[in-house]
Amino acid sequence: MKIQKEIDFILAVDALKNVQRRNYNADDSRRENTAEHSWQIIILAQILFPYAKNNTEINLLRVIRMLSIHDLVDAGDTFLFDEEGMKGKFEREKLAAKKIFGILDEPLSSEFYNLWIEFEEEETPDAIFACAIDRMMPFILNTYTSGKSWTEAGVTEKQVRNMLENAICRASDDMGDCFQLLMKKCFDEKKFS
Repeated sequence: MKIQKEIDFILAVDALKNVQRRNYNADDSRRENTAEHSWQIIILAQILFPYAKNNTEINLLRVIRMLSIHDLVDAGDTFLFDEEGMKGKFEREKLAAKKIFGILDEPLSSEFYNLWIEFEEEETPDAIFACAIDRMMPFILNTYTSGKSWTEAGVTEKQVRNMLENAICRASDDMGDCFQLLMKKCFDEKKFS
C-alpha cells in the first residue's frame, strides 16, 4: 500500500495518548496526557501569536508544526524540574527522534527531525516563540489549579523562575508581564515549596 509508512507513523504517534504528564487538567481531576498537551499548546500559540516579539518574523504555521511534533519524541516524559532526569535528556531524545521520524520516507523524515532540532535549540524566532508556548501552558495550569504537580514534586519558586522566566519573557513582553503576575499569584497561594 502506498501510504503504509504514514499509517505506521500515525499508529506509533497514537501511543502518546497514553503518556501521562505531570500536569493536571484545569479542573484538577486528572493528569493530562501528551496528546492533550500538544493540542492545547497549538491553540495557545494561535491565540498568543499577536503578542510575540517580532511576530512579523515568525511563521505561525512552522510554530504550529514544531509544537505538533516536539512531543512525539518519546524518551519518557521527563519532568522539567527533575534535575537528575534532565541530565542526558537531549541525547536520549535525539535517538528517539531518529527512530520515530525514521518511520517516514524522505523528505518528511528529515523535515520533522530538523523542526524538532530547531525547537530544542531555541535559537530561531519560531523556536523561541514555540518554546515559550510549551512552557507557558503547564505554568498556566499550575497557576489556575491547586498546583499539585509542583507541590507533589516540591518545586520551588527559584526552579520555576530558572526554567520558565527567560524562555517566556524573551518571546514576548506581554507574556513576560503575565508571567510576573501569575508568579505573584502562585506565591500568594503558596504553590511553591
